[in-house]
Parts: sequence; structure tokens; C-alpha cells
Amino acid sequence: MARREVVHVTPEDQARDPYFYVPFTVPAGTTRIDVTLAYPKAPDCIIDLGCFDCRATAYPSAEGFRGWSGGARDRFFIATDDATPGYVHGPIPAGQWNVVLGLYKVPLKGATVELTIALEAGEREIAPQPVRTEPVRPGKGWYKGDLHCHTFHSDAKGSPETLHAAAKQAGLDFLAIADHNTITQRRYFHPASSPDLVFVRAMEVTTAIGHANVFGTDSWIDFRMTLPGHAHTLSDMVHKAGGLLSINHDKPDIPWDYAFPDADLMEVWQSTWLAWNWISLERYQKRLASGLRLSAIGGSDYHQPAELRPEGPLVLARPTTVLWLEELSEHAVLAAMKAGRGYVTESPSGPHLSLSVNGQPMGSVLPAREAKAEIEIRGASGDELVLLDADGELSRFAIEGEDIVLTWQGAPKRFLRCEIVAGASRDVLLEALLAAIRPGPLPFGLTEEIVAAQPIRRALSNPVYFENVEP
Repeated sequence: MARREVVHVTPEDQARDPYFYVPFTVPAGTTRIDVTLAYPKAPDCIIDLGCFDCRATAYPSAEGFRGWSGGARDRFFIATDDATPGYVHGPIPAGQWNVVLGLYKVPLKGATVELTIALEAGEREIAPQPVRTEPVRPGKGWYKGDLHCHTFHSDAKGSPETLHAAAKQAGLDFLAIADHNTITQRRYFHPASSPDLVFVRAMEVTTAIGHANVFGTDSWIDFRMTLPGHAHTLSDMVHKAGGLLSINHDKPDIPWDYAFPDADLMEVWQSTWLAWNWISLERYQKRLASGLRLSAIGGSDYHQPAELRPEGPLVLARPTTVLWLEELSEHAVLAAMKAGRGYVTESPSGPHLSLSVNGQPMGSVLPAREAKAEIEIRGASGDELVLLDADGELSRFAIEGEDIVLTWQGAPKRFLRCEIVAGASRDVLLEALLAAIRPGPLPFGLTEEIVAAQPIRRALSNPVYFENVEP
């Protein structure tokens, strides 16, 4: 049987709650639900789509999530044995369900939304949820990964299989697939994880005024944040579930406009460096200077196309997060992320940058104020190394050689971290980026003046921290 629901949503509805609920009753014995959305889509009228079952509560809910596709789809199905990507298959409990309309953009005159909801009661199996595998590759060393990318389980065109192929093409060791507001990508990535390429559980909490990645939990995390203080609710939920929380791309066009929560990580580099990442880095620097300890990570935010693209400056693993691990496993990756045992570099073949202070690795907390730093650098001859503490730049060195160790001694305030800034490599990097976007205009709202004036970072270390140091 099918039913038609027509609702009119207004800017007043949006201001009251950006999530608008259309209830419908699901009788016992239902084995499939189909929903179709129709509305006058336009630049000023964008309505997202999702679904919650009868177990869901008001925010924050731990149960009842059945799917989210944002603005990427205008229809979905949920059955006991299968579901549209982004939606959760499985038992269909009887009771009041809700189609959720995300009021992302609503015109002044409002918008009329039509929903068609069809229910079926045919016999179907109940397919189990995927079981997480825990592959391990023995051996300590530096391992490469991308901690932010998307498939067609949210708003990308590409399948998990195609993204898997892209990660193998890039030579990655680990990959976190953070589809928007859903965890259903695990249908593929749980069984596909292997010692050759370990998949890390992730989800991107996506709202109109801020995005954050959740790592290392099978639990879906409620994304329906509406108040500044809900950022603290978010971090509490994530940590209660045993996960890590990262603040994503805190820069134009989607800065973090909530209160700053108890985050573990910050995505300081997203996509190519010139995609305004210096703003994220400035905000990271200020948070470190205030006394926060946040591990720096990077992620491409690559939305996998339907086809496998060749390597280049705007594809997967640009940038790459490189972590020191005792073994390659999801557990080891998550522990190294939290501890800050690594660095971010421009690509899988980008410069190596490893900082140690008084013999201790990145992420360490040292009691001593006097610091003797060693910085290992490979693949950046002709560029510059910059050392920074809470007051800003401490020192700058020319990098003379392809495989070198630089030393520095001093008394940094609060922390010490370092960056590789393009010198001799700058023209080559710029030409590669321009070649990837030609014949189109400069992306990301950039101008030639901004590009000419902006230093290009090639690699960023995590900090070493110092206790009992005056700001």
C-alpha cells in the first residue's frame, strides 16, 4: 500500500528546528518501505532526506537511525534484507516512524514537499549486519593513510569498490571512509579490510554550521545538533562509544561555528594546501597556544567519482596522514592518531617530516623546558623548515639535501612543532595544481593574488608538548 503526504515548510520551521519530521505508521509484518521525495529544488531550496524508526528519541538518540542521504537522493528503500546506500537494512519494528527532512535551504515563500510512502509485507529474510574484521600486518614503521573520504553511501558518485581501488592505486596502508551522517559503508568495508589495506571505522557528523569526524566506533552518532552547546553532547557521545572526535576543515566555506568540544583531533589540512588550509592551521596554532592538546591530522575529503581517476593533486590521499605504528591494525592507527604520533604530508610520495625532542616522539608531553630537537626530513631539498611554539615562529632553516637531520636547541613555550614550506618546489607544485584544473578558473574562490602571496606548506608535524610552562 502507498500513501501520499504533502507538507509546506517555511523559514520559520527552519529557524525552529532544521529537522522536520513527517510521521507514518508501520504495521507489524512490514518487510520493505519505499519513500520518494519531490519538491521545487533550486539554489535557494535544498531539502535533505533521512529516516528514523519508532525507537528514535529526541536529540540525542542512541537508537532508531535508519538512514540519511542528505541532498544526494530523492528516494530510498529500507527492507529486512537490503537497503539503499546510506540506509540501514534489518528488522522493521511496528510503530510510528518518521521521514526526516533536513531544511538546509528554504526560500522566503516556503516550499511544498510531497512524500510518497509505500509499505510491503512480502516474505523476506532478515540479513545480518556486517561483522567487523580486525586484520593485522606485523612490523613497526611509518604507515600512510587518508582519514577523510566519501562513497555513494552519502554524496559521492563512486562505489566502495572504486574507492578501494583508488586507495590501492595510491599505495595506502589505511583508509577511513567518513560518509555523511551514516555508517552503512561498513557493509563493504568491514569484510574488505585486510592486512594489505586496513579500513578504519568513521562517520562525518555533518550540519549546516560545522562538520566533525568520528573514528573508531560501530555506533551511529546522532548528528542533529541545533545548539552551540550540543558540541559538548557530541564529544560525550563519541567518547562514551569509545571513539575519537576530530573537528573538520575549520575554514571557509564550512567553519566550526559551535562551541569547541573535548575533541581529540583536528583536521588541519583538507584537500590541496591552497584550499584555504592556512586558515585551519592558524586556528590550530591558536588552540595549541591556549593550552589545548589536539593531534593534527589530514584528509582529502575526496568524493570518489564513479570511475577511477589517475593520480594527481586533487584525488585521494592529498594530503596523506603518516603514522608511526608498532603494527598495522585499526587499533594501532586509532592509538597513534590520538597520541599524535605522526605528520601530514602533501601526498603519498610527499616529504617525510619526523620531529623528536629529548629523544621522545611527536605527541609526547615533556616536563623539561629546555628542548633539544631532532628533525628528520626526506624529499624536500631546496625547501624550508620552520619551527614554531606558542608565540609563533622560532627558527627557519634551509633544507639542503634529500635525506637530512636538523637539530635545534632552545626553550619553547607550551609546544614545539614544525612545517616544511615550499621553496624550490613551489613552481612545480603550482603548475601541477593548475594543470589539474585547466581549462577552468581557479577553484575554492581563490584569486591569483591570494595564490601568489600564500606560502605552500608541504608537510606538518604533530607537536611535542611541555608542561608547567608559562603562556
